[in-house]
Amino acid sequence: MKVYKFGGASVRTADGVRNLAHIVEGEQDLFIIVSAMGKTTNALERVFTHMQNGRKEEANEEIKQIQAYHAEIIDNLWGEPTNINEVTLLFGQLRNIVNDIVYRSADAELWYDTIVAYGELISTTIISKYLNHIGMRNRWIDMRTTLLTNQRHKDANVDIKASKHRLRAAIENTGVGVFVGQGFIGGAPDGTTTTLGREGSDYSAAVVANILSAESMSVWKDVEGVLNADPKIFKDAVKIDALNYLDTIELAYSGAQIIHPKTIKPLQNKNIPLYVRPFGDKTKPGTVINGEAERVNIPIMIYKPNQVLLIIRSKDFSFVMEEQFGEIFSLLDSYRIKTHLINNSAVDLGLCVDASWHIDELIKALEEENFMVEKTEDVGLLTIRNYNSELYDRYVHGQQHIIRQVNPESVRVVLRSAKFE
Repeated sequence: MKVYKFGGASVRTADGVRNLAHIVEGEQDLFIIVSAMGKTTNALERVFTHMQNGRKEEANEEIKQIQAYHAEIIDNLWGEPTNINEVTLLFGQLRNIVNDIVYRSADAELWYDTIVAYGELISTTIISKYLNHIGMRNRWIDMRTTLLTNQRHKDANVDIKASKHRLRAAIENTGVGVFVGQGFIGGAPDGTTTTLGREGSDYSAAVVANILSAESMSVWKDVEGVLNADPKIFKDAVKIDALNYLDTIELAYSGAQIIHPKTIKPLQNKNIPLYVRPFGDKTKPGTVINGEAERVNIPIMIYKPNQVLLIIRSKDFSFVMEEQFGEIFSLLDSYRIKTHLINNSAVDLGLCVDASWHIDELIKALEEENFMVEKTEDVGLLTIRNYNSELYDRYVHGQQHIIRQVNPESVRVVLRSAKFE
């Protein structure tokens, strides 16, 4: 069994779906994980925000546009106006949620997950139907019933042991060898839909690979493989041919758009190689990630925008001690806020975290626990591993930095108004 994962950019058009079919053509023992098409998740987040604020008319208009976008792809794939009943039903369910539920702010993450999951449900339904239409027999799998997660909406973890029999039962004795399932989503013990964190489709695919003891997992992207930097920001980016698991985890933690941070452990546990391959040419090798690759020694540059810097101190200016760390990080976890850099002095704890709608709630909770909090929005986090003086001068020197951490291997800087040339 192989596992292939296709991101939203790969299937954002009818031509992208045809290219997916070209890539999987001839495979007979394959599990395909697919994300929502194009920017559908962003659009569904807008649907959720409209619903959250009582703007049902705007939410329904957004759904109308999402449906029109998918209808155009369907008509192009089939070569004529075509109605897929299952897709129509999914959009009907989505409208019913928006129009009929009584929203409570305490259930924000629950309804977020329920709504945004429709992106993957719709995309995989279209792709499964199209593959069958062109003679590639496959079975659609509902990952909400096969991947059991914990009861943590918006950032759930999969219980692999509990999911094993569910997934295997769903694919056994089906008479087909190709399966199409959704990335990013699972099901909680109470039967509600959960999501695994943004870009969590990689994690979904890795869990499937682990459960099925796959020979390999491939992530198909619109780049040649893993690059040492985002070419949209750093013009001299180059491809890395091989990475080991440890390097990949460290880079993902630093914010590199290589792979979802939770992806590696399920693969590493069974020594399953991960290939990052170019969607545009399936003959190219891309990058392999495994346990045997040497450590990377070329510079790697990662810039993570849309961050918030929190400076936390006790109101009585007492030392920030270990027991206070536990209290602070427990609150961060409860509000599902991810930390990417930690910097502490005797009385201050600096945290660079993802922007989140819960930031102000977190600050209020910290203040109630006798902390003072200073918030700086719209900052970015730059990480350079294996840096040298030339890179330091080019990308760090002269920038408006708020926090700087330097060690022999890497430099990490929280920047305001970053500019890279």
